[in-house]
Amino acid sequence: MAVIITAMGWWQPTPGEVVEWHPVRATEATAGSVCADDGPITFLQENHLRSGHAARAAGRAHSAYLGSGTELDGELDVAAMSMALDEFVARHDALRTWFGHDGNGIRRHVIDPEAVAFEAVVGPGLDTAADVTDHLAERFAEEAIADSFPGFAFGAIRHADGFSLYIGCDHAISDGASQALALAEIVSIYETVLAEAPGAPRPAGGFSSYARVDAAVAAAAADADSSLAEVVREWQNVFAANGNRMPGFPIDLGLAPGETAPVRPVEMTLLTADDADEFGRICRAAGGNTLAGVYAALAMVDHELAGQEAYFGMSVLNTRGAVEDCDTAQGWFCAFAPVAFAVARATPFTELVADARTALARTRTMATVPVQTALTALVAGGMPVDEVVNAPNLLSYIDFRWFPGAGTAAYDRGVLFTGEGRTANASLWVNRDSDRLYLGSQTPDTPAARHRLDIYFSRLRAVLADVVAGGDRRVGPFDPSALDSTAGTAPEPTAGTAPGTTAGTARAVSAA
Repeated sequence: MAVIITAMGWWQPTPGEVVEWHPVRATEATAGSVCADDGPITFLQENHLRSGHAARAAGRAHSAYLGSGTELDGELDVAAMSMALDEFVARHDALRTWFGHDGNGIRRHVIDPEAVAFEAVVGPGLDTAADVTDHLAERFAEEAIADSFPGFAFGAIRHADGFSLYIGCDHAISDGASQALALAEIVSIYETVLAEAPGAPRPAGGFSSYARVDAAVAAAAADADSSLAEVVREWQNVFAANGNRMPGFPIDLGLAPGETAPVRPVEMTLLTADDADEFGRICRAAGGNTLAGVYAALAMVDHELAGQEAYFGMSVLNTRGAVEDCDTAQGWFCAFAPVAFAVARATPFTELVADARTALARTRTMATVPVQTALTALVAGGMPVDEVVNAPNLLSYIDFRWFPGAGTAAYDRGVLFTGEGRTANASLWVNRDSDRLYLGSQTPDTPAARHRLDIYFSRLRAVLADVVAGGDRRVGPFDPSALDSTAGTAPEPTAGTAPGTTAGTARAVSAA
């Protein structure tokens, strides 16, 4: 078992009495009066904060948050959990940060660790799992906003047999790995408090250190004579070779340019644990790894269903290694870089794996250039500004078996989820845990997109199964009629099925 990425509405903890944690008045006063510091904010943070501010000004509900939840046995000790939350927030400067908007742009405000104090407030009882979902959605939309402190919402739901914990953070101060770490760390501190044992030392690294390094690297990379100049040119070359456009989803999802639709979450088991192990072995024997194999399989599907002669996508990369002692820090430690390699009919999967591995090595090198520097270079290289600002279709890969909380109840029973707004893409979160290899996606909730994506995801699963069964597979011919057929689509189970129980099927619910 391990934490899984799923949709918030698919997490169905036992209903019960609500307990919320909020800053005490003294902490609120301190946070509100703390002066802006001179530290930089990252490009991703600034872009996110500006977009969120504009969306809320236009009357749209806040959905740019990430959250996690878990279930624990035993009676909740509210006082001990308050102490654990205080220590957790004190450890991580990203969680002690809020952002002000003024005439000089966005400024960062960080409160001192010693000023952090939260208190519990008991709320009403929740009778159903749907009530729990509504409660989380309401709190996160109203409180997980980093324009003030705290930019997160934390709470519990206690019942006769135990309690659930949850946290939701503005994306400006969190990422997927942070969410996978958060509740396990809070519970670890909580157990230390209950045992009256000495606490672990606070980590030396933090997101502020990372932001300073990111800013310094961006400034250096902008110099045409810097050591990163060749890497910047590689960005230009890759995009020029792929039409000077942002990677989009490879098949037409039926939306007009600039059109979006409400999100429809999708989750699908791709391979069982045993089959995923065998898939990894095949990929390693071919000179790659599981991630390279996933990209090779996607390239096959893109050729067979969309006639693509090259795979072109955008990878999400973890950047915690850029700064010392940030392995378990909270914050938005991500970079983005393109993945591109050729694909042709009859190419063996094992050959594509090696090509994908080579492409991913180039991707990791390109990710050393901060995204703001790369985007500026793309415009300078002739890419239209309208294309540069398009949201790319992303792929993230996380192996949840190797996180420090693995093996603990808080981690193994955990779920991760994101807010559900509107989208034109179908970005993929491909994940491995001890039970399976699976994907999650936030897709446009339209009949055309639903139909075509069911076919696409089913073909991807079939490609992986073929490789496991035969040790290899060749790229098939392009079939333009395949997306119009009804054969091979995945059945759609009832909304609300417990996460992880639908091996071999896709499941989805429509977002309101």
